[in-house]
Amino acid sequence: MKEQNFKNHARYVFLYHFITLPLAGALVIASIINLARSSNENLYPALLLVVVSLLLGSIVWYGRAFALRAQDRAIRAEENFRHFILTGKPLDARLRMNQVIALRFASDGEFPALCKTAVEKNFRSADIKKAIQNWRPDHYRA
Repeated sequence: MKEQNFKNHARYVFLYHFITLPLAGALVIASIINLARSSNENLYPALLLVVVSLLLGSIVWYGRAFALRAQDRAIRAEENFRHFILTGKPLDARLRMNQVIALRFASDGEFPALCKTAVEKNFRSADIKKAIQNWRPDHYRA
């Protein structure tokens, strides 16, 4: 596999990010436009189409959001355990989730110090990723 770094670590799933999400959004918008333009005799089917498109849109959105939330919990547990193994102490509770997610790319040698710096200087996730010298790739994420 190709070496990961700050510039190439983002992952997009073509079918989901560039096809499914835009089509779900377009379906919701088109169904609302259809409802606005429908006559009285077509009002019920047009309203049903809006309800179905909103339902489908929420399934697409929340299906991904719930999976990401579960993944975030697993990342926090893994990184908390890694920090405990390296330092004998749990992660600082002031670390925000996006900071912990960014810290997972830090090598073991720089992880504890970068955790401390992230809290003290209130680093954003991009700042943390840019500060990493030895990138620890994550090839297993979805």
